Formats: sequence, structure tokens, C-alpha cells
Amino acid sequence: MNLPDQVLEAFAPGGELAHAIPHFLPRPGQTEMALAVAQGIENPGVLVVEAGTGVGKTYSYLVPVLLSGERALISTATKTLQDQLYHRDLPRLTKALGLTVHAALLKGRPSYLCLHRLELACANTGGLDLSGQRDLAAIQAWSGHTERGDLAELPGLDERSPALPLVTSTRENCLGSACPQYRPCHVNLARKEALAADVVVVNHHLFFADLAVRESGMAELLPSVRVGIFDEAHQLNETGVQFLGRQWSSSQVLDLARDALATGLSQARGWCDWPALSTQLGTAVRELRLCAPRAAARLSWRGAVPEQVDETAWQAAMQAAQTALQDLRSALERVQESSPDFTRLLERTLSMQEHLALFSGACAPDCVRWLELGAYWRLVESPLDIAPTVQARLLGATGASGKSWVFTSATLGDDERLSWFTEPCGLTHARVLRVQSPFDHQRQAALYVPRDWAQPGDARHSERVAQLVLQAARQLGGRTLVLTTTLRALQAISAHLQREIQTSDELTLLVQGTGAKSHLMARFRAANANGNPGCILVASASFWEGIDIPGDALQLVVIDKLPFSPPNDPLVQARAQRLEDQGRNAFNDYFVPEAAVALKQGVGRLIRRESDRGVLVIADARLRSKGYGRRLLRALPGMRELANEAALWEELQAITTATLTSTATTASTTDPLPA
Repeated sequence: MNLPDQVLEAFAPGGELAHAIPHFLPRPGQTEMALAVAQGIENPGVLVVEAGTGVGKTYSYLVPVLLSGERALISTATKTLQDQLYHRDLPRLTKALGLTVHAALLKGRPSYLCLHRLELACANTGGLDLSGQRDLAAIQAWSGHTERGDLAELPGLDERSPALPLVTSTRENCLGSACPQYRPCHVNLARKEALAADVVVVNHHLFFADLAVRESGMAELLPSVRVGIFDEAHQLNETGVQFLGRQWSSSQVLDLARDALATGLSQARGWCDWPALSTQLGTAVRELRLCAPRAAARLSWRGAVPEQVDETAWQAAMQAAQTALQDLRSALERVQESSPDFTRLLERTLSMQEHLALFSGACAPDCVRWLELGAYWRLVESPLDIAPTVQARLLGATGASGKSWVFTSATLGDDERLSWFTEPCGLTHARVLRVQSPFDHQRQAALYVPRDWAQPGDARHSERVAQLVLQAARQLGGRTLVLTTTLRALQAISAHLQREIQTSDELTLLVQGTGAKSHLMARFRAANANGNPGCILVASASFWEGIDIPGDALQLVVIDKLPFSPPNDPLVQARAQRLEDQGRNAFNDYFVPEAAVALKQGVGRLIRRESDRGVLVIADARLRSKGYGRRLLRALPGMRELANEAALWEELQAITTATLTSTATTASTTDPLPA
């Protein structure tokens, strides 16, 4: 039996999945995608699949991969999704299909405990506060019985803990084969397991980071796999350009200064003035930051120095940084033979000198350069997209003629060829399949677009959004997610809501930035249960995608305005200019498709199950008044459109009534009978 027939049999109403997986129901779109993946495996090439929310794309690619028996690499967007694939989906499917498959989970260095750095950190805890010392003690206790060394195994460990950088390694500070803990190293053991596995699960960050520096991970894995799957592929281009470019950051320099000071004082005290060398590097970092305007976030860098920066002061600060690195280099050269730690510190210093020299010269062709400012600053030189790398190092150098590559996501563009994704990723000749969501959005969801509101740039706009959100959330009992396109709008809307809600206990306001994302999501999902007040969650950025709130917990999504890319962003400017140089229209060919994909991601938070019901409000009248608005509307699921605000309140009342009825019915059927 060929692979497509095996796939059809597995997904059939009486097939293996229906028998082994509770509540499994065949979905035409899921089977369609699975067949396309199976055919792609049998006939090597590149397949791009946009699978709408609810299709079940994970099973659609995993089942053909597992049944094929081919060695496969699966890359997804986040470590959370990695864990879900490895710990839940793969074991469930291999059992259902009756297969024996050796799967491996491979993450980046910061995800694993470094035994050598743990020893160093435990010997010197002076730089940690009480909370950090507690985390370090917990890590030390856990280290004695963990097999994988994956820090995700340690419950309650905050990913922002100050102890984590002290007990994990980076490419810069890893000692490699000279490390005294080289043999039991968790990173090396994970890589060895991956090289021997049938299916390897990685994430996009690790994939491109490793591909860029050609470490032992992807450089060895890629030639040996026959099938490659990239899930959540809409993030590939932006993830890739982060790692395929060059950067020189204050955090790297300060880490080097800290490590040189700690190692010098513990292993070569008195040989050099380590505190002075560390202080010299710290001063150079501060001087470079003082050259830039305090309020800026990103500064374009088209000439010799970044915009709005004094050239004389900048050149002097760059020279001071180079001098500080040279002084540290000279000190390390004197002591390098006494310890492998000094050898690695010297290598890091030389690498930083090379990168600093790069940023002292002209920007490379087909790249864009900028200065990024914040808690830390970065000098960045980035390619405009990943197309050359994908074509040369993924599809070409690894022998693509005999390999099958599948790229999939719920949102990959707003045209039939999915050009938003395929062009920057170098996949314009790929086979393209679009599988529609199985949800009945016309029945399950309604869309309201205010027609007479102030423009989003008007100062009154955020207040108007907050007023609508508050009135709607009071009617629904919370169950509301507000997605903003800027932090300024997030702050303005949440401030308006806070003033109204603080005197009442009927609603709780949650705001991005006031806690970890996982904590905010847990609180939102727990709202309305066991007497808890309803919730309004106001968020931006990462909350537009990757969050799943099915059922009655979320019934209203409000988007404050159309999510156009910021035109003053250096990378956006460079991409737009390239299109204009090619004779194309940057607004139609870049800004509108970008907004369409981002909008689809945000809208996708509303309907997550066949039984969900909700309302989407896009508080931007341009969706109705501008020509491009029709194109953006066509990219969205086909929802019922509400003609005016009165229709909005009627729809929300209907949802509230249905929710109360459903809750009462559930309670009556689960209450015990009277004795």
C-alpha cells in the first residue's frame, strides 16, 4: 500500500486515529492536507500549506511523516510548541498507529543546564539577590537527578530568573571539548540523541542560529534527514534575519566583562587588574549609549554613523570600546595557558573586536543596518530576507532533489500564491495549497467596524475604544481580549479602563507587562469560574498569535486599529525601498499584505472550536472607507457583519443569554439528585 492510501486509511471514520484517540472526528481539510504531505514525501520537492484555524495541521503532517518511515526534522516556532509535539502529539500518534519511532527533542544552549557553570555559580553567589539564590539552590538540587538537563522540567522556575544566565552556556562562553564536564554535558548528549533519532523536533530560533554559525547541530542533521517540516512557518523570515545578520550588543560586552572579572579573580588574582579591565568595558558601553538620543528606539544607519548621532562623539566612543577590548585581550593572552576558561574568554574578545571592526566600516550590500536602543542596545546589520540562505543552504547545498520540505501555518498571505511568505523565503516555485478553516464563521462570529469614529491617530480614539470595551465587557461578564498595535495604545486604553474598574469588583483588568504571559493567560482562563470576576485582557505584540482560549472564556476580541508595519522602522524602510527600486508599489506589495497576515493572526484568537461563538470589533473606520480595506476584509474569515452599534449590543446580548442558558443546563445535569 502506498503512503497516500495509508494516510487515507488512518484518517478514515473507522481508522486507527478514530479507534485510538478519544473524540477524534475526520475533517475533510485535515485529510486533504495530510494527502498533500504524503504525496510530497513520495514526490520530493517543496510544499507550502496555509491551513486555517481548526484544520488540525499538526496531525496532517505528523501522520504522513510517521507512516513514511523517513528520517525527519520538525521545526516549530516556540519551545512550548516543541514540548507539545514531543511530549504529547508524537507519543499519542505513534501509539495510535502502532509504530516504534525514536524521537528526540533538541533545544538551544540556554534551555539546558551547564554543569560547569553551575559549579562556578555555586562557588560565588555574591551577585544574586535572595530570590536568585533560592532559584540557584533549587537548580542545584534538581541537577542531581535530571537526565536531560532541560530547565523546562523544573516547575516554578521563572524564565526571567537572574540565576539562569549563570547556569547556562552560550556559544561565546562554552568551553567545548576543554570543559571538565564535557562528557556528561546535557547539550552534547541532546545533540548525540538527535543525530541517532528518526524524528528530531527543534525550533526556528535554534535552526537558524545553528545554521548561521554552522555548529554541530544543523550542519550534521540537515544532510541526514529526508523530510523537513516547518510549522508556524509565518515566523520563519523574521526569525531567520535575526540570526543571519551580525550584531554587537551591550549585553554581550557586559557579559564578557562580568565573566572576565569572575574568572580572573578566582583563577588569576593578582596577575592583572581585573576590576579595572571590567570597569573599562562597562564605561565604553555607557559612552556609546550616551551618543544616542535618550527617547529613541531604533535609529536608521545609512551613513557613517546612526542618524541623530554626533559623528565625532560616536567615533571616539567606538575607539574607546576597541581600546578596552584590546586591553582585555592583552591581559587574557598573558594567562590563557593557565585555564581553558581564559582561552574561551580570549576567543570571545577576538570575536567582539572583529564585530566592532565590521560596524566601523560600510554596511554590506543587500543588508540594512540600525542602532537598537532600550534596556540594552544593539548594533545590527541584517539581510532583508532569508531567500538566499534558504535557496543555497536548505534547498540547494543539502541535496534538495531527493528531499521533501513542507512549510505550513494558519496565515501565510492574502493571495493565491501566498506571496507574502513565499517571496522572502525563496519559495516562489513551491507547490501551494490553501485549506480553509472548518469553522462556520458566518454562524459562529460577527464583525463590527465603527464607521463614524475618530481616526486611530486622534487622541480621542483610545478613550473611545476603552468605553466600548468596558460597556461590552460588563454585558458579557468579562471574556474580552483587547489587541493593540502599539505600546502607547496599550497604555492609553488600559489607563482609561483602570480608572473605571478600580472602584468595582465586577471585572478584573489584566495588562501585558504586569506579569509573565503564562500567568496572565492562566488568570484569564480562570475568570468566571468558582465565583471569580470576569476579565479584560489588554495586550499587544506576542498576544496576537500563539494563544488558545477556547469556549466561553473568550467571546469578544477588540483590535484597536489596522496593524500596519511602522514606516520608520529601518528594516521596513529598506524592504519598501527595494520594491520601489524594482518598479513595484511598496504599499500594495508590502504594507497591505503584512497588515493582512497580522490581522488574520489576531482575528484567529476568537473562534478556536466548533462550538465557540463571539464578536470581533476592529475599531478602525479605514477598513470601510479606504480601497485597501476591502482587500483586508477579503483576507478574513467570512463573518456576519453588524451594521451599527445597536446591532453590536443585540449580538452581545444574544451571546450572554446563550452562555447563561448553557451554564444553567450544565449545572442542572451535573447536580446530584436529592437524597
